Amino acid sequence: MDGPERNAPSSPPRDFSPSVTSFDARGPSPVSENPVVAPLVHQSGVQNASSPRDLAARSESARRRPRSKGAFSHPPPRAMGLLTIIKKVKAKEKEVRILMVGLDNAGKTTIVKRVNGEDIGTISPTLGFNIKTMDYKGYRLNIWDVGGQKTLRSYWRNYYEATDGMVWVVDSADVRRLRDCKDELRKLLGEEKLAGASLLIFANKQDIPGALTKEEIAAVLELETLGKRHWRIESCSAFTGEGLLEGFDWCVGDIGARIYMHD
Repeated sequence: MDGPERNAPSSPPRDFSPSVTSFDARGPSPVSENPVVAPLVHQSGVQNASSPRDLAARSESARRRPRSKGAFSHPPPRAMGLLTIIKKVKAKEKEVRILMVGLDNAGKTTIVKRVNGEDIGTISPTLGFNIKTMDYKGYRLNIWDVGGQKTLRSYWRNYYEATDGMVWVVDSADVRRLRDCKDELRKLLGEEKLAGASLLIFANKQDIPGALTKEEIAAVLELETLGKRHWRIESCSAFTGEGLLEGFDWCVGDIGARIYMHD
């Protein structure tokens, strides 16, 4: 390392940024530095040499002086600290991406709003998609609520990437469209990008008289033929909130057991 510097510039005024310990072979020195300008600061002693002779003498002295073993074999403490912090943050942020789909008017948006504690008095059809982010039992849920109109279903494939779980919402009182519901679900489950995603089926609108039970819905959708797919069907009412938390508990728990099993 260089000897005592001459004409070294005075230390810059302190600000309110976090203190950073500078790295030096002689040991840590509690000097607050900006890491971007740090190299220029360390070079200032050479640039301020009083004459070419002084510069040559200093360079020769630095060349002959034995360098401390491993003086610069590691990154500065600031870089090491940032990497450690980033890793810790990523380990704590258990993010889960959930794709919520189903036929139009099944109650998808109402379910999301009810779970998130929002007002469900005015719900309009989803003409594209909504993204809702919420913290749920130690996980950060990113819920993609996609419109279910027939003209929009061909665009569902744009939202399959990195999906951890699917929530398929069924209008249990709309018996007339159950066959259509089954066909669309089968197409969805045939997508390669969704092969490993957990599947939660909400048999919604159980508060409406004449609604089919979850057992009847399961029989129509032929859920028993799904093989190794992780799935569950839950009776619910987006209007009253009944069954919603039980369904999300299973979905988030199943995803967490697969993705974060080594935490």
